[in-house]
Amino acid sequence: MRADCMMLQGTASGVGKSVLVAGLCRLLARQGVRVAPFKPQNMSNNAAVTADGGEIGRAQALQALACGIEAMVDMNPVLIKPEADHQAQLIVRGQVVGRLQAKRFREDRIALLDTVLASFESLQSGYDVVLVEGAGSPAEPNLRRGDIANMGFAEVADVPVWLVGDINRGGVFAALRGTLDTLADSERQRVTSLLVNGFRGSRCLLDDALQWMEQQSGISVGGVIPYLPLELPEEDSPYRHAGASDEGVLHIAVIAYPRMSNHDDMDPLAAEAGVALRFVRHASALQGADVVILPGSKHVASDLRWLREQGFDRLLQRHLRYGGYVLGICGGMQMLGQTVSDDGVEGGTFEGLNYLPLRTVMQPNKVLRRVLQTSCQPAGYTVSGYEIHHGDSNLDPHLFPFAACSDDGQVSGTYIHGLFEQGDFRRAWLASIGFDGSDGINQEQRTLASLDLLADHLEAELTPELWRHWLPCG
Repeated sequence: MRADCMMLQGTASGVGKSVLVAGLCRLLARQGVRVAPFKPQNMSNNAAVTADGGEIGRAQALQALACGIEAMVDMNPVLIKPEADHQAQLIVRGQVVGRLQAKRFREDRIALLDTVLASFESLQSGYDVVLVEGAGSPAEPNLRRGDIANMGFAEVADVPVWLVGDINRGGVFAALRGTLDTLADSERQRVTSLLVNGFRGSRCLLDDALQWMEQQSGISVGGVIPYLPLELPEEDSPYRHAGASDEGVLHIAVIAYPRMSNHDDMDPLAAEAGVALRFVRHASALQGADVVILPGSKHVASDLRWLREQGFDRLLQRHLRYGGYVLGICGGMQMLGQTVSDDGVEGGTFEGLNYLPLRTVMQPNKVLRRVLQTSCQPAGYTVSGYEIHHGDSNLDPHLFPFAACSDDGQVSGTYIHGLFEQGDFRRAWLASIGFDGSDGINQEQRTLASLDLLADHLEAELTPELWRHWLPCG
């Protein structure tokens, strides 16, 4: 097996693979290792725009930041973005190439293996170490045929595997043992270490279980990673911030429609000590909100239809009547406009909520663009982020970074994801809607602090033999 790489696979989705790979990237980068992340296949509606003009999963962009390098399309060559229960948009090396149907998922993805391997080899030629993240779990019998995301990739690329389970889910040792039992002999021999993630309490309480696990599996437990209060973007589920209900706190409600995308746009707002941010799926939950945000959407037509069916349109009228604010981001902004006309992307023309003077036409070619520009409203602040959308709308450049605003200033919209990452702009925008308690901290500063905290604990908890051979000699 190759010595210059490792693949982290999990007993299930959500056991911490993305975060642990980011932490390992940070640990090695701080030691002078030229390290890069890689995920063969990702399934997520949370994407980032790369330096080479494509889109990849948000987790790989975070991992690239941990490495101190630019995110590139080779880091996630296959991205699947669900649009409906049985259909997804297929992104290959950063660009839309078509749609993937659920009934042909296994057959169609195997054709992408050569592309995945080419991207992996490209990264290996440019970096000392490549850390690979699996997808979901290798213990899914229905997904093993044609697999390019877990053991299918590891076998072809000859990559060693660490297997991680999350103790907070319960039954972590059964999950580790059961996963190993589903693997073929050659795959099982590829697993060189087991990890337990998210432990709370005294490590000595696990000694008997760890010994049992090693005896049963014949594989060493390479580390028990403690639960840590990290402020990192969540890829698969929204970050929820339970803010205080004191007077002076700004309450923000984010409408979590079924095809919501890029919900990490909310993280900088949620991290503010004086902001209570919540994701809501019921219209009644808008009660008491000062600001309502309509986030990005992977399928604007169906999410707007859902929004109306749930009664959010009526509650938004009441919210505005009582002086509240509404912000739409990307697809959410398109919903707030007058009409959205299709040119073959979503099918049909439909009426928006008519709060913004925008008419949007869906185009077959997706806009993928990084943004670094000085704001016009509020004026004079650096705005960084990225655009990723099919819609072409009649924007007002004098409102940048906003595309449109209502005459009374209560409703606004933007195409820019990551709008609130820059602390100075975030503080100015919050002040413009009457909240003066912002800390003005750049979100990247918070993210790097969490990555450093995670790297510190990985350095302390992981068996040194697992990773120190990657360090530069001398």
